[in-house]
Amino acid sequence: MRIAVVDGRSDEPADRRLFEGFVAAQAASMASLHDGASGAWSVDELREMRRSRTDFVYADRAALVDEDVAGMLAVALPQHDNRDKAMVMLHVRPEHRRRGIGDALMAEAEAIAHAHDRSVLMASTDSDAGRDDVGETFARRHGFALAQTMLASHLALPADRPALEQMTANDRAAPYELEVAWDRLPTDWLADRAVLSARMSTDAPQGDLSWDEETWTAERVAEDAERVVKSGRRLLEVVARDTATARLVGFTRITVPIAEPEVGYQQDTLVLREARGHGLGLRMKATAALALMDEMPGTRKVLTWNADDNGSMLAVNRKLGCTVDGIQREWERRLDTF
Repeated sequence: MRIAVVDGRSDEPADRRLFEGFVAAQAASMASLHDGASGAWSVDELREMRRSRTDFVYADRAALVDEDVAGMLAVALPQHDNRDKAMVMLHVRPEHRRRGIGDALMAEAEAIAHAHDRSVLMASTDSDAGRDDVGETFARRHGFALAQTMLASHLALPADRPALEQMTANDRAAPYELEVAWDRLPTDWLADRAVLSARMSTDAPQGDLSWDEETWTAERVAEDAERVVKSGRRLLEVVARDTATARLVGFTRITVPIAEPEVGYQQDTLVLREARGHGLGLRMKATAALALMDEMPGTRKVLTWNADDNGSMLAVNRKLGCTVDGIQREWERRLDTF
């Protein structure tokens, strides 16, 4: 077994084949942990991340056995904030597990972190309910501590339209209106969306994660949306605007791979603390579901993840009709403690 550097930005045929094997190893590992959609990213999506993201730098490695990719490692290094962190994604194909490949890749992750002066490793593991989360045992054996538990849920589509429409009804006692955008975010959203993205790192439940407040600008928000579209996904965002101040106070986002539109991915959802208590989370998510049903009728379900102590958002999901069917765990390890 040898470990090779992977260049996802290169168009050279050999580099492209290696990156395709790198992505396939991740997909095979994730498929072993899930009965349905696992959330694995495609080759084109991951190549676009490597090519256009400026908020992260990626160090990618492949574990080769007889020149076939048996395992993959991606280390994402934040550039704008949290510059003491290294975010680790590590997968080994099921047929190659328990042969030391994961250990070798983890040692490589540590070396990469040290080379970039990162002192905290962060990682995620996930599996469907009832499946063995092999990553948990691996993480604990390598000195990681559990920092947060997330519940994975899905909303089956098409959902009950009249019920969703009722959920979107405005609270007449509060001056909030919803706005919807596909793919390109309106220019007049960007400054407030930057504030909302930054507040995701402070207002959303973080468990025991040591994640610091993120630095977002209007330019970063626009760049992020453009990257999603360039990677081959449709981007849907719904925001809540306080009509008394004209400021955005909440948002939710869904992305849908164009090549495989059956599954959408609900990503960040946030209502600022000062605007909570008016049902905005439910209104935004219901509005997003209706927009998705109208624009992309081929999407059959939306996956979402929420902290297990985020009672308000889990209650929103129950009202929408979401079913909890998996667990995701967030792990941390300080390199100087192991």
